[in-house]
Amino acid sequence: MIEEISATNLKARLDAGDDIQLIDVRQPDEYAFAKIDGAKLIPLGDVIRRMDEIDPKRETIINCKMGGRSAKAIEILKQAGFTGEMKNLKGGITAWSNEVDPKVPKY
Repeated sequence: MIEEISATNLKARLDAGDDIQLIDVRQPDEYAFAKIDGAKLIPLGDVIRRMDEIDPKRETIINCKMGGRSAKAIEILKQAGFTGEMKNLKGGITAWSNEVDPKVPKY
């Protein structure tokens, strides 16, 4: 079971100053076009190789475009032994654009 967080809930927690690390698992061209401020790009295909860049002591929110690749990234990381708390951004960057920041372009 993959835990999810809504875009509006994530925004409220970021605004409150919660210590959350955002990991974006889309491709570099997608990230260049539209991203959540503060999100670190680790494309899905690199997530195992770069797992040491994700701090298991901090809560991790993983996002992609719609939520599919980020859910896959969470499964892959769990299988690889990552022990940190991870949540999937429900609806991905599209939900972020719709619910939180309409300045983030949709594609």
